[in-house]
Amino acid sequence: MSGGSGGIGAAICRLLAARGAEVVLTYNSNATGAAALMAEIVAEGGQARAVQLDLSDTGAVAGAVAQVAAGGLHTVVYASGPYVSMEYVARIDPERFWQQCTDDILAFYNLVHASLPHLRTARGALVAVTTCATERFPKRDSLSSAPKGAVEALVRAVAKEEGRYGVRANCVGPGMMADGMAETLMATGEVDERAQAVALGEIALGHFGRAGDIAEAVCFLASDRAGYITGQKLDVDGGWTL
Repeated sequence: MSGGSGGIGAAICRLLAARGAEVVLTYNSNATGAAALMAEIVAEGGQARAVQLDLSDTGAVAGAVAQVAAGGLHTVVYASGPYVSMEYVARIDPERFWQQCTDDILAFYNLVHASLPHLRTARGALVAVTTCATERFPKRDSLSSAPKGAVEALVRAVAKEEGRYGVRANCVGPGMMADGMAETLMATGEVDERAQAVALGEIALGHFGRAGDIAEAVCFLASDRAGYITGQKLDVDGGWTL
């Protein structure tokens, strides 16, 4: 479980553990959050451990995956991705854009490449948390949605190529959430009250989602209940993309 210390990632970890999975979560810099989450899961009777990992470091990722897989690896969930501000394409420095690609696309590729041999053995599942913005684009979201579009393409590649080994790969696309990164954007004013009102007006269900909604979708796609689903993306957005 990469990105396990974040809002959505933490919710996924909690639900996986509650349903009996032994969770190994990775974090880059949020050691305090990872430790608190691990303690919470253990206190509830679950099994969890945390690993500090820079997903852009190919060698480090390969080593960490090998260590985890020694105890068995059935499911890989990618919920990483740094906080990014909302900016117009014309104002994004090329170096900054490339750094975002490294932090997201390369990170995902490193995790997938190291995990595939073990997922083949387990006939396991890969689930990537991306964004609904690759279906309906909001202005100033390219730093987030462009790399996530590449992640989605890689998920489809895995689904197409690895299905013969019993490996399934799917995506979950969060919409506007009341917690997680969206909460930060609201707090900083990048998504102000007017923008929030406009967004609410475009959501069929009339309210923002929660991290727990994403966790439910991820856990379903990772489970045997989704055993004949692969190469798909489930947008959890309250109907925003309609």
